[in-house]
Amino acid sequence: MNIQQYVNKGSFYKAVVEDGSDVIFIVDFTGNIQYHNASASQTLGYRSKSLIGKNFFEFIRPSTLAELQQKFKESQKRAYTEKVEFQFLCRDQTYRFLEFNAINLKHKEGLPGFILDCRDITQRKKDEAELVRLQKAKEQFLANISHEIRTPINGIAGMVNLLSQNPSPDEHETYLNAIKHSAENLKVIINDILDLAAIESGKLRFEKIAFNLTDLLPSLISTFTYQAKEKKISLAYDIDEKLNKILMGDPVRLNQILINLISNAVKFTHTGSIRVQCTVEREQRKICWVRIEVSDTGVGIPEEKLATIFESFSQADESVTRRYGGTGLGLTIVRQLVELQDGKIHVVSKEHQGSTFIVTIPYPIGQVNDIMPQMPRLDKTHSLVNTSQLRVLLVEDNDINRLYAKSILKNWQCYIDVAENGLVAIEKIKNNAFDVVLMDVQMPVMDGYEATKAIRLMELAAELPIIALTANATVKDVEKCFAAGMNDYLPKPFTPEDLYRKLFDDLKIKPLNHAQPRPPRVTEPEGVLYNLSYLRNVSGNNEDFIREMVSTFVQTVPPVLTEMQKCLQEKEWMRLSRLIHQIKPSFILLGIDALRANILFIEENSKAETSLSKVTQTTKEFIARCNTILPQLSRDILMTQP
Repeated sequence: MNIQQYVNKGSFYKAVVEDGSDVIFIVDFTGNIQYHNASASQTLGYRSKSLIGKNFFEFIRPSTLAELQQKFKESQKRAYTEKVEFQFLCRDQTYRFLEFNAINLKHKEGLPGFILDCRDITQRKKDEAELVRLQKAKEQFLANISHEIRTPINGIAGMVNLLSQNPSPDEHETYLNAIKHSAENLKVIINDILDLAAIESGKLRFEKIAFNLTDLLPSLISTFTYQAKEKKISLAYDIDEKLNKILMGDPVRLNQILINLISNAVKFTHTGSIRVQCTVEREQRKICWVRIEVSDTGVGIPEEKLATIFESFSQADESVTRRYGGTGLGLTIVRQLVELQDGKIHVVSKEHQGSTFIVTIPYPIGQVNDIMPQMPRLDKTHSLVNTSQLRVLLVEDNDINRLYAKSILKNWQCYIDVAENGLVAIEKIKNNAFDVVLMDVQMPVMDGYEATKAIRLMELAAELPIIALTANATVKDVEKCFAAGMNDYLPKPFTPEDLYRKLFDDLKIKPLNHAQPRPPRVTEPEGVLYNLSYLRNVSGNNEDFIREMVSTFVQTVPPVLTEMQKCLQEKEWMRLSRLIHQIKPSFILLGIDALRANILFIEENSKAETSLSKVTQTTKEFIARCNTILPQLSRDILMTQP
């Protein structure tokens, strides 16, 4: 009996072989196909019996043929061979991954051939390749994050070391700016990771408040103007007149989307231009589909990378992070923020020619009265909170964090008590009355969670407001804070404004003891060129604090003005820029808004050494106006007895 007779001899195999889902081949030791079942048609596309008489090896991917022939040869010595992978040419000229188990008919029937039971493993191979790709991407992401975090930390450590070596005033300012820049970079990285965690856990919530894109976009574009000028690329925007309307949605998240897209465009564009174009795609049933296109003439994205550019931990190339930095999460966050608002995003790009990211988001159309409740609170709202009467317990084990928080509270004239761990905090609360507790989470002896649970069991402190100050601000960590009994949380690092907003706007904390009268609100004299509202708010109307700030301002600004005059004479434009930058915060603190435009113009143009004749004229005007304001400040504030 030969193999063909064996094939034809009966129906014992029909139910299993002919009607099964696996592809069954019967071949001789040289690879000639004697039989294949109907699944060869379904899986490989060939007509019934069309492969019979052809050689199995003719359909194997050439690059793997030698290896498979070797396994065939080895299988002739065994009765049964398992899990041999190969790629078989389909009728549509594509290759499909298969895996066979071989029964050696020489051992069973004395015939020189195999029954090959072939299973389609194409999907499994794709899944394996995807798993490898994702694993590689995550490993690359962790390497990137490690580098991105180490770099600013090393920068901060180095600058702090230099600050301790008695630097000159110019060097002092340079080092502080470097520290600030590094800290901002760290904050961006942490926020990216936290945002992605919140999005993927489904815990991210969107506001539905009124906003106008014609107000939002210009101020956003202005934040990138300096970077664009430094790279000598143009940055422009255009807003369709039809978009000058009130929309209902989350402007903060839209801002976040645009910041990511525009910052990417600035980062990857070295010559040419960037343009942001906003139009109405369509308007229907009081819904406005806003279309935003961010186009650049930058490096572009390779065609094969367009499909994965929005995935987590993915960038167009591993070298992108080494060259440009970043977490690789920006576009992932953008895509998810867009899609969670029922929007769409896609990219059109050509390598070395540029990219255009197109975002479309539907927003309900609002009315004028919708925007009224969202107007910023007036200063008088804040002035009702007398922070000098607030009793705060700060629970923090880290010396630097404790010093930072204490400095903020001290500026507000709060009464501050400190505990270095949760156990000490409990003892302090037993013996003292507090209006609020600022609770660190990770501490030795007793952490913030356990301390809060214990405080909630104390009858006198069951309702005491407790705010978590935590660097662990993932959704899971926040839920753990609330579960422990905390009222709210504030992620580190935070600004004084963040803390003020959390205490007095969100939680509306007020001193428990109202026995002392609130200091009267002081109005500014008519015709002054300054506004001390901010200082009054942050100090709780503390006149001594305000006098000290004004006195410092009046004493320190004149020497700087003299130096600025000298810079004009000697044409030291870079030093002029540093000097104006140095005193800019003081003018903001004292509300000298009339000179803000002059300050920004002088700082920007003197640094870039552009419009120098105008810089000279503006600087002279600035100095002259300062010489008018300083005496008025002295008369109105310093020469008036409290």
